[in-house]
Amino acid sequence: MGKDMVLELKDKIDFDRIPKHIAIIMDGNGRWAKERFLPRTAGHQEGMKRVIEIVEVAEKLNIKYLSLYAFSTENWRRPKEEIEGLMKLLVQYIRIELDRIHKNNVRIQTMGDLTRLPKKAREEVERAVEKTKNNSKMILNIGLNYGGRDEIIRGVKNILEDVKMGKLNEDNIDAKLFEKYLYTHNLPDPDLLIRPSGELRLSNFMLYQIAYTEFWFSDIYWPDFREEHLYRAIIDYQRRNRRFGGI
Repeated sequence: MGKDMVLELKDKIDFDRIPKHIAIIMDGNGRWAKERFLPRTAGHQEGMKRVIEIVEVAEKLNIKYLSLYAFSTENWRRPKEEIEGLMKLLVQYIRIELDRIHKNNVRIQTMGDLTRLPKKAREEVERAVEKTKNNSKMILNIGLNYGGRDEIIRGVKNILEDVKMGKLNEDNIDAKLFEKYLYTHNLPDPDLLIRPSGELRLSNFMLYQIAYTEFWFSDIYWPDFREEHLYRAIIDYQRRNRRFGGI
């Protein structure tokens, strides 16, 4: 797509109605690589390039929260070589791009159980979180070893533990309190969920948080997802009437 068309799309955006929180299921890396007779790791590597591009576009659009599904609890079922390649890419990505993200005043946080990640990958993620913890322009929330069902079960267990310890009265448990036990306790629910790659499912992503989220699906693989596609998703979102169960 030409630069003029990108600018034309951008001009259609109502900057007074930008979604505060966008969530993206970054899907299609493997199929992108397969269609080009490349190893799956090449698709993941190309997908990593899109991350920094979309983060910077989102930051310029004044989107306050961006959640990215990077590695799910189910992804451990993939071949060992692919998982090892993904973890090496994660380390490489942080080492190359962290200063750039930090300079853009973006705060990195994670959702998911990091304890299962390889030591080097876990340490790099923790370093990124620590370095950017005081940044305030945008929160980049990355799902690593994350699953929506796992998050809910974890929250229930922690609530039960607090009730058992006398820290919490079970009569006081409501939705607002339960949200404090989620990884996203400091984030609003996503306004818009984007899934490229042609799949029409949630794949265990933010199941509690997306009760009233608007969905936008695309046939484009994540490595081909560019600025203009984000604009199209936002334009489509802004055409919708969000009633949240009302009239």
